[in-house]
Amino acid sequence: MKCIRSEIIGHGHYAPAKVLTNDDMAKMVETSDEWITTRTGIKSRHVVENELNSDLSYHAAKMALETAGISAEEIDIVVLATVTPDNTTPATAIKVATMLGTKAGTPAMDVSAACSGFVYALTVADNMIRLGQVKTALVIGSETLSKITDWTDRNTCVLFGDGAGAIVLRACEGNGDSKDKGILSTKIYSDGSHYDTLRTTGGVSATQTAGYVTMDGKEVFKYAINALAQAAEEAMNIAGVQKEEIDWLLPHQANIRIIEGVGKKMELPDEKVVVNLAHHGNTSAASIPLALSEKMSEGTIKKGDLVVLTAMGAGFTWGGAVVRL
Repeated sequence: MKCIRSEIIGHGHYAPAKVLTNDDMAKMVETSDEWITTRTGIKSRHVVENELNSDLSYHAAKMALETAGISAEEIDIVVLATVTPDNTTPATAIKVATMLGTKAGTPAMDVSAACSGFVYALTVADNMIRLGQVKTALVIGSETLSKITDWTDRNTCVLFGDGAGAIVLRACEGNGDSKDKGILSTKIYSDGSHYDTLRTTGGVSATQTAGYVTMDGKEVFKYAINALAQAAEEAMNIAGVQKEEIDWLLPHQANIRIIEGVGKKMELPDEKVVVNLAHHGNTSAASIPLALSEKMSEGTIKKGDLVVLTAMGAGFTWGGAVVRL
């Protein structure tokens, strides 16, 4: 039975020029390169200086349009996943759409689901394409987490970085089976009973400040491996895909121990698990699209590959997606 699928036709990524190494971090808080690397797998992270979230988004989106070989006027909707917008309102996506030069009236919106944000945004755009409401969608994940990081807290400040990733989706015809190209399935979840486990200390309504990220690392770790594996496996079940068919598992890049744990739980070899954590840290909603675009640019992930995406973030939110490139 013929159906509409959302094919990834373009990808882009961007990271700020300034880099903070673990040795730099050791000058700011009581830590060391060995301590950070052993516990997180992170060696360095990029941080903004004179750039906004919209700037990062723009650069990643511009590359995505270039690799897609289309103009901004062909975009029918912009969906931007972030928890660090330029302003509380309006949506940063609106600003980015104008910077890119999308046609007048093009809808644009932000999606806030923390580290799961890109999977949530992907789900929104995919559904709109499959329903025939839009033909071409720009989906971005972009964060300036350095702006909500407490640089005196050694438990959190070593984890986060800034960056952006983007993809262009376009409607294509499929047969409705797992051999189709494009997004084969998505599945998203949330559980607000974990609201206080990972959150910021501020907010517009609560404190009239942005606040800083705070988390119970042990609780997050305990929940993350199961949630990430669950989301991936459920998305695979919906798509009708077996683990033997997977070319790549691309989990949210939060912590190397979590990433390795998910791979083991899903019984996948290490060489099939995508990792770019070492030089970016945790970039929240930017994590998955940034890694995807980097690996596609390198030629590691290729057209035709079957990729499983999975993410978990504050709230908790989590979700998975299966994509054939």
